[in-house]
Amino acid sequence: MRTSLDAPQGAAATQPTLGWQEMLTHRSYLLRYARSRLQDPSLAEDAVHDVFVAVLCGRARFGGRAAPRSWLVGILRHKIVDLIRTRSGTDSLDAMADDEAADEPVCPRCRPDERAEQRERLAHTLARIDGLPATLRHAVQLRLVHDRGSDEVCRTLDISEDNLHVRLHRARRQLLACAAA
Repeated sequence: MRTSLDAPQGAAATQPTLGWQEMLTHRSYLLRYARSRLQDPSLAEDAVHDVFVAVLCGRARFGGRAAPRSWLVGILRHKIVDLIRTRSGTDSLDAMADDEAADEPVCPRCRPDERAEQRERLAHTLARIDGLPATLRHAVQLRLVHDRGSDEVCRTLDISEDNLHVRLHRARRQLLACAAA
């Protein structure tokens, strides 16, 4: 880590910057990280390249609050998420033709044992929803069980949309905690 050439030295020095040579020392680690997440070497190269471009163009500034590698990995994580978001839904169905599973016939109906298992899970989940505190239970039932819109639920419960989101978040957290226990 070195300071900018224009920055005065000492107590009045500005934030540290990351030089090209220092970034290159982390390139192989960043590539391994990206390959392990993306499973595609060319996409991994692109993601690491985007990290370097973001740093060099000044869209990402190193504040010196973390190790340079941790900071670069943080940027890379965001680039990977952005890449996955843009690519989701754009994959061609032709790619499935190459898979072995595409040759097997697929039945759109559940098997009887799968259907029974789904019904049991649904009954168990509805019972856990009934066990929630009233404020959370009403929000979950209206929004998720009865599939009402957020604005309609807010009017019915006489709450703000932010409050609805908080209630739904708390309800999900409690339901997940019950499921894990």
